[in-house]
Amino acid sequence: MKWRSPTLEGFLTIFHRPSFGLAEIAWRWSFGAAASLLLAFSFFEYLDTLPVTRGDLLLLRTRQPALISRAVLHIFRGSAFRVVETAVVLTLTLGVAWVVIASLGRAATLKALLAHFSESDASSSDRKEKKTWRLRSLVGLNFFRLGATLAATVGCLAAVLLGGAASRPTDPAPGSAFLIFLTVIMLAWLAWSTLNWFLSLAAIFVVADGEDTFGAITAAVDLCQTRPGSVFAAGIWFGLAHITAFVVASSVVAFPLGFAAVLPGSIVLGGVLLVTLLYFAIADFLYMGRLAAYVATVEMPDAPVSVQIAPPPLPRLGSHLDSNIQSPAVDASELILSDVPASS
Repeated sequence: MKWRSPTLEGFLTIFHRPSFGLAEIAWRWSFGAAASLLLAFSFFEYLDTLPVTRGDLLLLRTRQPALISRAVLHIFRGSAFRVVETAVVLTLTLGVAWVVIASLGRAATLKALLAHFSESDASSSDRKEKKTWRLRSLVGLNFFRLGATLAATVGCLAAVLLGGAASRPTDPAPGSAFLIFLTVIMLAWLAWSTLNWFLSLAAIFVVADGEDTFGAITAAVDLCQTRPGSVFAAGIWFGLAHITAFVVASSVVAFPLGFAAVLPGSIVLGGVLLVTLLYFAIADFLYMGRLAAYVATVEMPDAPVSVQIAPPPLPRLGSHLDSNIQSPAVDASELILSDVPASS
């Protein structure tokens, strides 16, 4: 069987089968749109609960920054508990909804990818018999991903608090505060991205082999140990493609912003939103391609090792030839020219 690169298979999959990327966009953007509407609705409902007196309106109409800030502080006074309560309810609700929707969406995309690779010549005929997978295993993996995200958020808040503690009003040290903040943020991001990557990779083994939550995590670690080249090559190449897309999008978004003084604000905002949506779409396609590369790594056989067999050594001809090695084409008892004594 001819071996093919899993990374190349991932790129070819998103180019030849764009429906995979569109399916990823469908469930991700649907949840994002619903979450955005819920957050906007909750924000306006929160604003309706704020009491605004006639004195506050009078101060707001003065257009004086000092009076306006005083009115705003009076309006928002005593509403911190409602903000915390709303944030906790929204976090729990959206977290549970994301776990369920992400599990269903990932199950659908992985089943389609497995069916795609099983139809090709690099099918998994030599793999063990697959067991029936269960949705609760994917739910467990996504629950761990949600917990890792919340822990990373707490780490970011801790970075702000530690940075503020390092720089006090009596002894200001903005450089040390920024260094502590940046270090904690980088460590939290590195831990979150690594754990999130492993949990995303483990989802393949839930659908492909019917593993449970912890069995899938173990299988993901084993895959990184047995085939590290294919796994990390896919991550590096798709990561470079993602960085390239981000750089290009950042450069393109500067064009509508450059005409902000000439064009209407709605057109500039529309251009920025269009470029942002295109970047998110490309990012989802690249994520799906990387997932396809990982599925190809699991389903396709490893690169064949060519073994070269050395030819047997030829016997040495001459007077020092071993007496036990005789050529069947030469009669040893028959004299040859070199054996005849020279005439005197």
